[in-house]
Amino acid sequence: MAIRDKRNKKDDEQKAIEINAEMQGTLSFTDPVNLRINGNFQGTLQTKGTLTIGENANVDARITGESIIVAGKVKGDVTAKTMLVLMPGSELEGNISTPKLNIVEGAIFQGKCQMLSESLTIDEVSNYLDIDIQSVVEMANAGNIPAIRDGENWRFERAKVDRWITLEKAKG
Repeated sequence: MAIRDKRNKKDDEQKAIEINAEMQGTLSFTDPVNLRINGNFQGTLQTKGTLTIGENANVDARITGESIIVAGKVKGDVTAKTMLVLMPGSELEGNISTPKLNIVEGAIFQGKCQMLSESLTIDEVSNYLDIDIQSVVEMANAGNIPAIRDGENWRFERAKVDRWITLEKAKG
């Protein structure tokens, strides 16, 4: 396993981990990381950030992550909270849940697919509506915008926010 650091344009430090060996067990990340698996992995993967299953990878695991790109072979259920991409030559055998799915020609998928509603954070809603975060919090607390309390945070389903915008525009 090799660990290396990268910097993006915003000068935020992003961690990148590349696994080229055979591993088994549970890998769980609480902070965003760009994880790439090129070898064999068996067990459970819980990631934040982008998970890439390389072309030569063979993964037998239950996978939960944000953005997941599969170029190799995966056997197991996959939940991608942001998006899932199956690249040409990839094989996925298992059930998938994601709000965005891209199966590129040449990929093989065997299983069931459940499309999740796209969930937005308060920062994303603030940017989406072009209003400050405090205003979004006040609107959510007052029940003036469709939102779901998730512990200390608010979640917003994009489809419900879009419908709310349409209704608000109709009101004038």
